[in-house]
Amino acid sequence: MNCIIIDDDKLSCKVLAELVKRSSFLNLSGVFDSAIDARNEMMKRSDIDLIFLDIQMPEMDGFDFIGSLEKPPSIIMVTSSDNYAVKAYDFDVVDYLIKPVDYSRFCKAVDKVIRYQDKGFGDNIGQQEIFIKKGSSLVKIKLNDIVFIEALENYVVLHTDLEKYTIHFTMKAIEQQLPSFLFIRVHRSYIVNKSRINLIRDSSLEISGYREKESIPIGKSYRDFLLKEINVMMR
Repeated sequence: MNCIIIDDDKLSCKVLAELVKRSSFLNLSGVFDSAIDARNEMMKRSDIDLIFLDIQMPEMDGFDFIGSLEKPPSIIMVTSSDNYAVKAYDFDVVDYLIKPVDYSRFCKAVDKVIRYQDKGFGDNIGQQEIFIKKGSSLVKIKLNDIVFIEALENYVVLHTDLEKYTIHFTMKAIEQQLPSFLFIRVHRSYIVNKSRINLIRDSSLEISGYREKESIPIGKSYRDFLLKEINVMMR
């Protein structure tokens, strides 16, 4: 998704730009400290999918900016105050973030944009390909083909249905590289592909279609987040 940042706070722009760069499926197409300049740029192009928008800005505030667009793209408000939250949703913003924004909350907001947009977009992300080093060669695999990832001391093991790939990476680093729309950390030693979760117990989950490992532990500190991130229907 092509996105832009509109905020007259330089530090906020820098933080948001770093968060965007950590998301492999976002492309930062511009940073503007003026809503007017951003609007003028948008009049020249039609390929902006998402805007990270501050509210309190001189000359034209965030709400006036949205109102000036005939067909605004998806909007995520990023502001230092929660006083405008109700009004923001009247403008059909997708999410409302309070500064300072951390990476997990940022990912959750972007995931929501993906769900609101074309449903096929998530499938397209899953079809993205990465190269994994195996011996002296580079092997190409699709993100969707990664079933789960397991920590192994200073390495991680990427499990696919057919192969295992051991790479020199930390769990934290690979978690930041993978799209949170597809993958979720469920334990300090495990990241799983959400689409492959078949059954969730109190302290473990089962992966569908994987022959070598039937269950994966769920860490106590990760369970609540897991249940929030998947669709759970309860009476």
